[in-house]
Amino acid sequence: MVERQLRARGIHDERVLAAMLEIPREEFVPEPHRASSYADEPASIGHGQTISQPYMVALMAQVLELTGTETVLEVGGGCGYHAAVLGALAARVITVELVLELAELARQNLERTGRSHNILVVNADGSRGYADGAPYDAISVAAAAPEVPPALLEQLNDPGRLTMPVGPSWDQELLVLHKAGGRVTSRVATYCRFVPLREGPGPARD
Repeated sequence: MVERQLRARGIHDERVLAAMLEIPREEFVPEPHRASSYADEPASIGHGQTISQPYMVALMAQVLELTGTETVLEVGGGCGYHAAVLGALAARVITVELVLELAELARQNLERTGRSHNILVVNADGSRGYADGAPYDAISVAAAAPEVPPALLEQLNDPGRLTMPVGPSWDQELLVLHKAGGRVTSRVATYCRFVPLREGPGPARD
């Protein structure tokens, strides 16, 4: 996976490659799909959600340019795999998941694989971010919306980076936003297709 799917397709950050090599993806993939854990494709994790393909996980981690000192917010925690990768690259990760069952699954997966020491799983509406942990040096959003939610930009540190798929369900751009000096600039990292960012009521549970 690392050599053929990642390095060969332009993933060059050695820390990202090491994290992808170290973290057992099969431990986060539901049993019916474990045989194809390392295929370059997303897999269903139930509740209409997916674990992203390895390349997309690596690309989203790479564009954040993490050095190991950052506090990172992840929106759309799913089964916890992407949070585990970010946790290997940053000082602290807060991952927000709307579906209670998936938030609990992420906690279990992270604890079982020894990745929970610097990762907090929160059951909440990720479109609102998580103000209790703000500001964040980096934000990674693993679900698509027509635009970046204002709450996420407000909770992003200055300087800071945010990556998120933006656009309609059939044609999205993976944007990389850079906040610096009170200004926000953006670029397109690639084109993609993610599940939609869902909103929901209720207080955060951690």
